[in-house]
Amino acid sequence: MAHLSLTNVGKTYGGSAQAAVADVNIEIRDGEFIVLVGPSGCGKSTLLRMVAGLETITQGEIRIGERLVNQLDPAERDIAMVFQNYALYPHMSVRDNMAYGLKNRGESKAVIEERVAEAARMLELRPYLNRKPRALSGGQRQRVAMGRAIVRQPSAFLFDEPLSNLDAKLRVSMRMEIRKLQKRLGTTSLYVTHDQLEAMTLADRLVVLNGGRVEQIGAPLEVYRAPASTFVASFIGAPAMSLLDANVENGQVMLDGHALAPVAHEAGPVTLGLRAEDLRITPGGVPMRVDYVEELGAQRIVHGFVGEQALAIIDTSEAPLPETVHLGVAPSRVHLFDARTGRRIETASQPVAVPAE
Repeated sequence: MAHLSLTNVGKTYGGSAQAAVADVNIEIRDGEFIVLVGPSGCGKSTLLRMVAGLETITQGEIRIGERLVNQLDPAERDIAMVFQNYALYPHMSVRDNMAYGLKNRGESKAVIEERVAEAARMLELRPYLNRKPRALSGGQRQRVAMGRAIVRQPSAFLFDEPLSNLDAKLRVSMRMEIRKLQKRLGTTSLYVTHDQLEAMTLADRLVVLNGGRVEQIGAPLEVYRAPASTFVASFIGAPAMSLLDANVENGQVMLDGHALAPVAHEAGPVTLGLRAEDLRITPGGVPMRVDYVEELGAQRIVHGFVGEQALAIIDTSEAPLPETVHLGVAPSRVHLFDARTGRRIETASQPVAVPAE
């Protein structure tokens, strides 16, 4: 095991003026599970591949433990990578796929047999050791790929969207398997996904990327409860946080003529963020014209408009809804962002963010 350190890491392709990754600084503690999350094209896979040595870096330093690895080949970095497409050898058995890297390193037959047997036991692969990959399900193939990484006993695991080829139900069970396995092994892990739910459930800390730059680093609940920008607010959470044009007047955040929260901010336009679960239907609140309702069983998501601005709320009642409902929100649940920069503004009544562990 080892800590990972990325200092001012950047990547530019060819003569492009736009960096694919720019000035990334991340300190990953020994044994920590870090998830890189963001939309397609944000640079998360490029960053992972630079750590792995599969992409050269244009600037900065990458250290694994105390070693500067910028110029080291992938095989010299003491990492193991699990890919989206499994990358198994179709002509080899499960046993031989898992043992392949150890054989290339010249490990003894006894060591190889011991490590493969232990990994197969942990991953419940013992009944499949003599099968070829084509005889396995997608989830079983992904477990073989993880087993091949585990037997190497690397300093760090790198995961490049390993669950994206699985169906929704299998992704849930595989998430749990990966997290339990990482906890048990205690191996430093860097995991890439575009799925914010996957990121929230797996990570010790999230690194939210946008356009090749880090938007925010923090524990999942910290990022969820105190997003650093409108981008993070709209990306983390389902349904996404509603972002509305509002104003500060006389020290109050005003929406459609209603005061929502006190704020120590100059008068003028701001961006107001409201999470669906924080809003409640209450007499005398902000009027919302109901557009449509998503019925989810235990709850429903009500979509509507305040003026011409879209908003969503989560409602747990089953009562019929009128054409217009009135909404209230606790001042501590109001999120404010600078209307020009999109960066977070702290209000007087917001709760303290949950600290990273």
